[in-house]
Amino acid sequence: MNTTHVCSRRQGLARMGLGVLAWVSMPAWLQAQTFEAPEALIERVAGEVIELVKADAALRGGDMGRIMELVDTKIMPHVNFTRMTASTVGRFWRQASPEQRQRLQEEFKLLLIRTYSGALGQLTDQTLVLRPMRSRPEDTEVVVRSELRGRGEPIQIDYRMEKTADGWKVFDINVLGIWLVETYRGQFAQEINARGIDGLIAALAERNRGTGRS
Repeated sequence: MNTTHVCSRRQGLARMGLGVLAWVSMPAWLQAQTFEAPEALIERVAGEVIELVKADAALRGGDMGRIMELVDTKIMPHVNFTRMTASTVGRFWRQASPEQRQRLQEEFKLLLIRTYSGALGQLTDQTLVLRPMRSRPEDTEVVVRSELRGRGEPIQIDYRMEKTADGWKVFDINVLGIWLVETYRGQFAQEINARGIDGLIAALAERNRGTGRS
């Protein structure tokens, strides 16, 4: 066999081996370049949720069991709720134990669901329309801007999203110019300064039971 041909083949196999090694050792988020685009994700998930609510009288009527199921199956897989809660708690998050962090997430999630579930009953002919988005392919955080349009004035809804190993995730929401994390951060800080992290957890639990301050 020609020596030059053998060397060339060995070099080719070596390059292939290096390529495979580089791929295997590459972080998963770099390997997976087929993530659904953030604006496409929002449009799809929001559209699915809106249609489910329109078709389900129990959801529109405030059935908490059905609402929790909808949130857990359709919404939470696309939310970095740990980051959302941590951002809302702010600097106090670093002081919280793992158990306290878990309780904070559970109570905050329930608070949001109870606070905003009433809006589901108002969904009739609305559709979510995406607004122009400015981003670059290398961006790892973006803002997806949208409007909920139907009867009456459109409702501005924006989503802060981050690129993770599991795809794009929402970590903050803006409704009519008010960002959720910023809104609750001040309230949480005031409660923690007065009563500590356990005091905040207790206050959230009271509100979720309907016995606390509104």
